[in-house]
Amino acid sequence: MWFMYLLSWLSLVIQVAFVTLAIAAGLYYLAEVIEEYTVATSRIIKYMIWFSTAVLVGLYLFEGFPAVMISVGLFTNLVYFGLLQTFPYILLTSPNFILSCVLVVVNHYMTFQFFAEEYYPFSEVLAYFTICLWVIPFAFFVSLSAGENVLPSTVQHGDDVVSNYFTKGKRGKRSGILVIFSFLKEAVLPSRQKMY
Repeated sequence: MWFMYLLSWLSLVIQVAFVTLAIAAGLYYLAEVIEEYTVATSRIIKYMIWFSTAVLVGLYLFEGFPAVMISVGLFTNLVYFGLLQTFPYILLTSPNFILSCVLVVVNHYMTFQFFAEEYYPFSEVLAYFTICLWVIPFAFFVSLSAGENVLPSTVQHGDDVVSNYFTKGKRGKRSGILVIFSFLKEAVLPSRQKMY
């Protein structure tokens, strides 16, 4: 009996490791795609904000969610539209970014308060959190590195735009979230060097 119990804990550790690696690989791939297609990413994030806004209005009209919580959610979506104005360049010290971070915390607090007082099944609570609170900030978080390697911001002193593009291009030195993912990839799965 104790042997099977130990095996169950071992399998849980292995499963958590595989899920963590799968999520890391997915985030790395997503960051690469976002960096490559910034215009399409901006459009997708805009549609996600519109969808979240429609969901918030629907929750107010059909489910009777509190007006204050819905208003803060709608104002947060308005701030997200402000972040899209400079996308893919998101300055971490800009008032829009700081306000969006504060509003994410306020939204979570108000949502926790509401769902602590009103009973809803877990799947419905998770649906609200996913669609109205997590998807858009997650999209902005993954796309933080998208504006770092766009010309001419990667031009070094002494380089002109054309020679910088042809020597380094978009696949030059990376920073931000892609560096973290690259480091983790090399730490967990080191690449093999070809021997000739």
